[in-house]
Amino acid sequence: MPRSPLRAVLIASLFVGAFACAREPAQESTAPGEPTAEQTVALPPGVEAKSLRGEPLAAPELPDDFRTRQEELLAEVRLRLEQTPDDPERWIWVGRRTAYLGRYREAIEIYDRALERFPEDPRLYRHRGHRYITTRRLEEAIDDLAHAVVLTRGRPDEVEPDGLPNERGIPTSTLQGNVWYHLALAHYLSGDFETALAAWRECLAVAKNPDSLVAASYWLYLTLARLGQPEEAERILQPIAPGLDVIENHDYHRLLLSYRRLADAHAMWEEASADPASVGYATVGYGLGAYHLIGGREEKAREWFGRVLESPTWAAFGYIAAEAELARAR
Repeated sequence: MPRSPLRAVLIASLFVGAFACAREPAQESTAPGEPTAEQTVALPPGVEAKSLRGEPLAAPELPDDFRTRQEELLAEVRLRLEQTPDDPERWIWVGRRTAYLGRYREAIEIYDRALERFPEDPRLYRHRGHRYITTRRLEEAIDDLAHAVVLTRGRPDEVEPDGLPNERGIPTSTLQGNVWYHLALAHYLSGDFETALAAWRECLAVAKNPDSLVAASYWLYLTLARLGQPEEAERILQPIAPGLDVIENHDYHRLLLSYRRLADAHAMWEEASADPASVGYATVGYGLGAYHLIGGREEKAREWFGRVLESPTWAAFGYIAAEAELARAR
């Protein structure tokens, strides 16, 4: 579908600074994929990031069985990287496995070093951009993800393999879908809803299954509502039916249904709040708070956002979004 001149301008604005993400070369460590001392300069040991309100965020506690398994998988991919360091796929998996262990700064360092070898691989910018969002480095995330948009433009999309497979073992996302998703999210978290809107529309355009549909539609709905376009926001809800075959993004699906008044928001929160350490707690809590916010009930919205920040899952997008709302409200 041809883009309007206004939409073209908005999309073009996404790429400002796309090539400003070059970094000083990192010092090589003795084995590929191992951390260097450089990553510990800005923050003290045990602190992975500073929140958008300036508070230190400690490395997350993980269940013992999950940590043990992920450490085993990380050791395997590190060995493969040592054997074939000229394969960018090996670097990507070392970075991903490192991040699953909550070592986000180390993962970024791994992507830094990989990009010295493979500066034109959009997958590396996509994954580093994601972890820049996790660590609240939103401007750097936007630079990386906008660069990935440029590098993937005109290329066929590709399914992105899962590192933490869902119950059916079916990947639900693609490279371009993830690039647009994370780029739009970074703008949304920054409060730049106009630019986020253009990116969410691109994300929705490449959605190929119910999971990617509900994920893009959820944030697009909220963005349109924040921009004072309620009728357009309501149109986004129309394809969201109770019977969609969603595999992973059940919380987004149910939130959208609650916005359509086809699901019970109270029951959804009762279920999510049973485990404050779950991603669902942050996702549902932010989604309900955002609904109050777009309805003009700001005090109620802040109460919900405050609840979200009681969760330890500070890497969850719902948590970061709640944090951003409260940081802007100060």
